[in-house]
Amino acid sequence: MTPRVLITPEAAELIAMLQSKFGALMFHQSGGCCDGSQPMCFEKGDFKLGQSDVCLGTIEGCEFWMSKDQFEYWQHTQLIIHVMEGRGSSFSIEIPYGKRFLTQSRMFVLEEVEDLEPLRFHND
Repeated sequence: MTPRVLITPEAAELIAMLQSKFGALMFHQSGGCCDGSQPMCFEKGDFKLGQSDVCLGTIEGCEFWMSKDQFEYWQHTQLIIHVMEGRGSSFSIEIPYGKRFLTQSRMFVLEEVEDLEPLRFHND
């Protein structure tokens, strides 16, 4: 199956460090407030999911969520979660460490679209 969300080795390294400090984590793709559309990382359960949130998959054991409305715009792209130096202005837990997660994307090719990982919905 084609994953809807991937992660770079640098981002995986940061997630491992955060998991060692905070335990289980989750991601939610910000929809525009708090530093644009940054992927935000929280301790699992610290972000209240809504009825319209969808889970695109997992990265390093962390569920990656997005609002259904925002997914309508991103559904044809694979998200690649990267990390960069610098403080963002969000509530994401990596911010105090002088780093921030960043979403890059690319369009799926036809063969990938036919084999996409299924979505999960909140309360499934």
